Amino acid sequence: MPSSRECAHRCALLMKHQAAASYVLVGVQFVCMGAILFSGPWFARHVVYFTLELSGSLLVLWAILAMRVTKVNVFPDVKAGSRLVTNGPYQWIRHPMYTALLMIMLALVCESFSYWRGFWWVLLAADLVAKLWYEEKLLGEVFDDYEAYRLRTWRLIPWIF
Repeated sequence: MPSSRECAHRCALLMKHQAAASYVLVGVQFVCMGAILFSGPWFARHVVYFTLELSGSLLVLWAILAMRVTKVNVFPDVKAGSRLVTNGPYQWIRHPMYTALLMIMLALVCESFSYWRGFWWVLLAADLVAKLWYEEKLLGEVFDDYEAYRLRTWRLIPWIF
C-alpha cells in the first residue's frame, strides 16, 4: 500500500493533466440539473415519485456521512490525502451519490414529464456514467487496492450496473 505522501504526489500529477475534463463533466452535470430543477417542481407529490426522491435524498446523506462532509468533492479528481471509502453505501455501490442524484432527478422528471425534461435526464445519466468511468480510472491510478474494491462492488445499481 502506498504511503500518503506517494498518494499525494500521484494526485498532484493527475490533477494538473485532467482539470479540463473534470470541469466539462461537472459543468454538464450542473446544466442538466438546473434545466430539470428550473423547468418543473422541486418536490414530487405523487407517492411513488416522492418515495424515489426521498430515497435518493437519504442515500446522499448516508454517502456523505460515510465519506465525511469535509471530503465531499463534486469533481471526479482525487484530492491529495484522500482515502478510499468502502463503508456505508460504498460497500455495495461505488458511486452512491451519482445513483442518488439520478433517483432524485428521475422522480422530478416523472412528476412533471416532458420530452425536454426527459432529454436533460438522459443527458445527465450519460454525463454521470462518463464521469464515473473517468473517476474510476483516476482512482485506479491512485489506490492500489481499487481494483479489488471494483471487483466486489457495483457502479450505480446493485446486480445491474
